[in-house]
Amino acid sequence: MREKPYHLYVDSREKTLLLHSLVELKNQLIRQGRYGDCVDELIFKVSNAPVKRVKIEYV
Repeated sequence: MREKPYHLYVDSREKTLLLHSLVELKNQLIRQGRYGDCVDELIFKVSNAPVKRVKIEYV
């Protein structure tokens, strides 16, 4: 069964924090002697994600 895709909307500061966290996770995995290939894929997806402008309406 196929999983439903999710979309995550973040600003530039949150994107930077997310990338730094993923790099730190990858470094921890390498120190433990484990593979970080799955984290590499996430880093690639986050860094190459398209920019979409969203209008925010406050109620």
